[in-house]
Amino acid sequence: MRSSPLRAAHAVFLPACLIGSALSIPSAGAVGLADNLDLGGSLALTTDYIYRGVSASDGHGAAQADLHLDDSGTYIGLWGTTRSDLLYPYADYEAEIYLGHRFELDGSWSSSLSARAHYFVAGTEGGAADYGELSAALTWLDRWTFSVSALPNAPHYWFEDRLGRSRAWVVESSGQWLLRPEGLFVTGGAGYYYSSGTGTGIAAGAGYAYGDVGLAFEHRRWRIDVGYFVAQGEAARVTPYPVPHDRIAATLAWRF
Repeated sequence: MRSSPLRAAHAVFLPACLIGSALSIPSAGAVGLADNLDLGGSLALTTDYIYRGVSASDGHGAAQADLHLDDSGTYIGLWGTTRSDLLYPYADYEAEIYLGHRFELDGSWSSSLSARAHYFVAGTEGGAADYGELSAALTWLDRWTFSVSALPNAPHYWFEDRLGRSRAWVVESSGQWLLRPEGLFVTGGAGYYYSSGTGTGIAAGAGYAYGDVGLAFEHRRWRIDVGYFVAQGEAARVTPYPVPHDRIAATLAWRF
């Protein structure tokens, strides 16, 4: 659910799933710098920063941006967003540096491998929540993406209490189907997050499922997504973020 440059609202425009802008094919608006080097990015506003089924903006709006370079399938970029400083680790912003490569397969298929370093900026408690992530994705056209991610040093939580670090895994799938009129899509996705835990009792491993369904409309460099999001209640035990109360989120994005 993150195959586009942004993860705003975790809709299929971000087939987050895919795997973030790092796994997206450069947009048509990318700026050519050399024969094989492209500069691209996006700006977005979302009514709720929902990521992997939970709200990192506590139900409020967020502004997000992405900037990346692509050289013959190898890409590097920087993504950032505002967030709620009332949620652990009480930071105002999140930033992500990513690096990866996209492999063109036979026909309409492609795959991607990427690495990301995720940081909490301004107000964070000494980097206690920063983490790294390795991801692999398989994509068919711009219709469907399946990804598997490993987080070797993910923070492990009991509700809002951080208990330490443990390994975590994420499996996600997302898709979109073009309707008429041109530019209108049905979108949807599902995923599962599992943390191995740091011990027994409240520190034991746990996971939760999440998903979304919605509509999107794309015109030139603009796109708007509206989605309905669900997540198992166990998400509140595994992460310090709430499950969205109204379940609905919308995102307006502009690509360049």
